Amino acid sequence: MRVEHITVVVPVHDEEALLPRCLSGLRAAAREVSVPVRTVVVLDRCGDGSEAVVRGAGVDVVVLDAQNVGAARRAGFDSVTAGPHEWFATTDADSHVPAHWLSSHLQHASRGAQLVAGTVTVTDWSGLPDHVRSRYAGAYRSGPTHGHVHGASLGFAADLYRAVGGFAALPAHEDVDLVQRMVERGANVVWSIDAPVETSTRADARAPHGFASYLEGLQDR
Repeated sequence: MRVEHITVVVPVHDEEALLPRCLSGLRAAAREVSVPVRTVVVLDRCGDGSEAVVRGAGVDVVVLDAQNVGAARRAGFDSVTAGPHEWFATTDADSHVPAHWLSSHLQHASRGAQLVAGTVTVTDWSGLPDHVRSRYAGAYRSGPTHGHVHGASLGFAADLYRAVGGFAALPAHEDVDLVQRMVERGANVVWSIDAPVETSTRADARAPHGFASYLEGLQDR
């Protein structure tokens, strides 16, 4: 697939503290590719200073009052008119993409990928019991058929996204739902391991049954 433009959507619900680093990572990733990159930040029922963070940050802003991560991702992509050679990507506001994140997507797309599902990594385990890190490492598959789906590291052809109906307004697992529909449609999937996205281990989950909830469950096993 030839990619001529990239749109990245970031859903945000009260992310004042972590959003600046997220946007810094995306700016670095955009500088590593030769095509234009648009970043769309969806402020979903934010009551903190998230709006002030994005003001003047060179991003498009969508304001939503749903407190629903699936609806937020959908609103971000619905706000753009995709061309015939558009690549869509999404990450989370508490995550930090590596500088080669988007260039990795383009490389996979150039080889025929329609969907790139990446892995995540955790670098700061402070605040969690030691056994959580070992349990996480023991359970997390990181090979080229890893099968993980993370909203923090997804990319897909815009025409494929539109063809399957886009993100559903789900409060959790909206990423898994989308990928399942893409796979069922016969999409060419790359389970990428070459650009892991750093994500947080915070305990105050923004989405029910998300990554924070998974880590909480590891504490109790």
